[in-house]
Amino acid sequence: MTERGTRDRLILAAGALVAASPGEEFSLRAVCDAAGVKMPTLYHFFGSKQGLIDAVIDYGFDLYLGKKSSMESSGDPIQDIREGWDAHVEFGLANPGFYTLMYGTVSPGHSPAPQDKAARILRELTARAADQNRLAVPSEQAAAHILSTNIGVTLRQIILAEADPRLSAAVREGVLAAITNTAGPERNPIASAIEIAASQPDTLGSTETRLLIEWLTALDRAKGTSA
Repeated sequence: MTERGTRDRLILAAGALVAASPGEEFSLRAVCDAAGVKMPTLYHFFGSKQGLIDAVIDYGFDLYLGKKSSMESSGDPIQDIREGWDAHVEFGLANPGFYTLMYGTVSPGHSPAPQDKAARILRELTARAADQNRLAVPSEQAAAHILSTNIGVTLRQIILAEADPRLSAAVREGVLAAITNTAGPERNPIASAIEIAASQPDTLGSTETRLLIEWLTALDRAKGTSA
């Protein structure tokens, strides 16, 4: 067995223990026994228990980002955010052990590099939405609103050990309405129409919905220029 193979076996063994008992401590001895190695071997690769946990977190993000990268873009950034939200919740519920390490274990002032990579995908989408004049807040703020509530909703369902798709959808649409200014007395009717179309792409068809959004976006920009 190569060094790489031994390291991976330790990560997978730790990941299996985490998945079996989400949120609970696991012993390094149990990891070594499961991987069939001695304790010095574990310390050789990871240095400490925290080093092993960090490696397991990286592995969890690899799984998550692999799923994200396989998703096809709808062509509309707000709809992609909506679908990304659902994929995030789905991953958390399917992998509660990994998820609680990835997002439930925090160190003040520290953000794991893989977590930043996942957040960057979201920031790219909110930046695209801002370019289309779809946001009521700066794109960075919009991304922060989405990510914080997405994590909160997912952790709540993990804590309750029960999926709650109605709650997830209600919070998701509430956040999207807030960042796109499609709710309240100051709502933009064109923006509201865009978001309605984006949230129901099957009604007109994906191509027709994309064209409608492009036309409405152009009208909204023209309205803003002439104001």
